[in-house]
Amino acid sequence: MSWFSRTLSSSLGKKYLMAVTGLFLGLFLLVHSAGNSTIFFGRKLFLSYAEHLHSLGFLIPIAELCMLATFLVHVSTGIILYFQNLKARDSRYCVQNNAGGRTLGSRSMIYTGVIVLCFVVLHLMNFHFTGDKRPIADIVGDTLSSPLYFALYGIGIAALAIHLSHGFWSLFQSFGLNHPKYDCFIKKSAWGACGVISAIFGAILVLLVINSTYLH
Repeated sequence: MSWFSRTLSSSLGKKYLMAVTGLFLGLFLLVHSAGNSTIFFGRKLFLSYAEHLHSLGFLIPIAELCMLATFLVHVSTGIILYFQNLKARDSRYCVQNNAGGRTLGSRSMIYTGVIVLCFVVLHLMNFHFTGDKRPIADIVGDTLSSPLYFALYGIGIAALAIHLSHGFWSLFQSFGLNHPKYDCFIKKSAWGACGVISAIFGAILVLLVINSTYLH
């Protein structure tokens, strides 16, 4: 067995894999939220952004396959680590506290991860695998202006924010980039990054619910 295989088969190696794939997914979300923010400047600019993406041609399916592989590796590795951690515990404590930096994000990673997984599937069904041939602005406007999808996407975005808040923080921990002098800054930066992403997605939802004809 090569050193690479041995590394990935260890718990530490899986944490590195989670960190690397999480980093790529986080960068994708930053780019995706920046692109989607063109909605705030009207239908014309949003359609121009969508047309620019489609003009990339064969690069789009290649990028999609890379993102799918990254996402599947991240999810499967997270599930494996979760059950390994459960098995390693000798006992469960009746009382839990925040000792050692335990946060809402760290305690709920598996649960928010499942919600985010369902959210991604819903999102792809609505905007990627739909047979609707209308302009993407019309599809987005009609879908997200629905109270039902407003609620579902709101839950998904909230879960994503909580998941990212710990994910960005644990990324630095996994690579040993932590120090008591900088930990506070890293935590605030993690919250800031996930806050920006969540705020953009959330603002789009609110905008389209308030004004259902905004993109038409």
